[in-house]
Amino acid sequence: MISLSKLLFETESYGDTLRYGRDAGATRHGTHGDHGPVVVWNCTRACNLSCKHCYCSATGGPAPNELSTAEAEAFIDDLAAYRVPVLLLSGGEPTLRADLPELIRRARGHGIRCTISTNGTLISRERAAEYRELGVSYIGISLDGIGARNDRFRGRRGAFEDALAGIRNCKAEGQKVGLRFTMSRDNLEDLDRIFALVEREDIPRICFYHLVYAGRGAEMTADAPSHAETRAALDRIIEWCRRMAETGQAREVLTVDNHCDGVYLYHKLRASDPERAARVLELLRRSGGNRSGVAIGRVDWLGNVHADQFTPNHTFGNLRETPFSRIWSEAAHPILAGLRDRRALLGDRCADCAYLDVCNGNLRARAESVHGDFWAPDPACYLDYETELRG
Repeated sequence: MISLSKLLFETESYGDTLRYGRDAGATRHGTHGDHGPVVVWNCTRACNLSCKHCYCSATGGPAPNELSTAEAEAFIDDLAAYRVPVLLLSGGEPTLRADLPELIRRARGHGIRCTISTNGTLISRERAAEYRELGVSYIGISLDGIGARNDRFRGRRGAFEDALAGIRNCKAEGQKVGLRFTMSRDNLEDLDRIFALVEREDIPRICFYHLVYAGRGAEMTADAPSHAETRAALDRIIEWCRRMAETGQAREVLTVDNHCDGVYLYHKLRASDPERAARVLELLRRSGGNRSGVAIGRVDWLGNVHADQFTPNHTFGNLRETPFSRIWSEAAHPILAGLRDRRALLGDRCADCAYLDVCNGNLRARAESVHGDFWAPDPACYLDYETELRG
């Protein structure tokens, strides 16, 4: 994640302490110090929608043999002992898992910060109040356009209005909530309307996701914005972020799944505000770029451990056989070990990039999806080789 609000204005949020702490980029198997990674748990494959970009190809019902409540409790206990700071509950649609409240209660009892990634369509005021009372720190609700555009993206008429109701229910009950927007060629023209929605609904946080070709999203490479379209979108997002701050409406604004964004912001600032640019570069180098397999890991509904949400084809172990903490700390799998010392493995334009310590090779899932090589350059790197990547 790239926090534009932190980089531009030094705003503070919990996530920034993990991303930009002084030892963040140097940690080999966690977020910082002696802590473990942020863990994304896709706690069920069941979902009430059928989004075209779903990285886990969610289904109408749960997968056979999903982790039981007892297995999930043991998993959470191990995360606590490993000092995992955050458990991000995702799906499928995580709110379809019947024991979700008791699992949140267990994690919170251990002091683990819990967040929920959801399509928002099932969050009533009663559920929003329950999550707040349980101590859920944040709920991210996905919208991928306004009205019918979102509904086409998510495979169900009325999904936009239901998700918007979920956002409003969270706000009404005092549950922190934010919006998540995945950028594609089909919905970039809705950017200004998304900005307006965030302002109108007074949504405090928004994450702009770059498209990843995984799961059903593997069929969407043609829908990915061109490099020029991506740059133009970043320009609009950055200027909107500035306007929000200048008008006293500061919000937490992040981009996700493309660490080129940080380098791009740095180059934009070098001419207009060199002092700020130097600070941005310092923070980006602290963060260390993509941290898949290091500061973030993923566990699926069957207990399989992966580097992140987008690499289900590389499994490092299973919770039913080995605790997460042991799988993560031992790094016996060559892909997991490679992610922790990847500089020598990255080729082509990554190998001699002046900002490899800022980007760390970006997202490996896109590289493998397009090139068939896990260590190839990320095709979503939109930076110009001569004028930007060479410093």
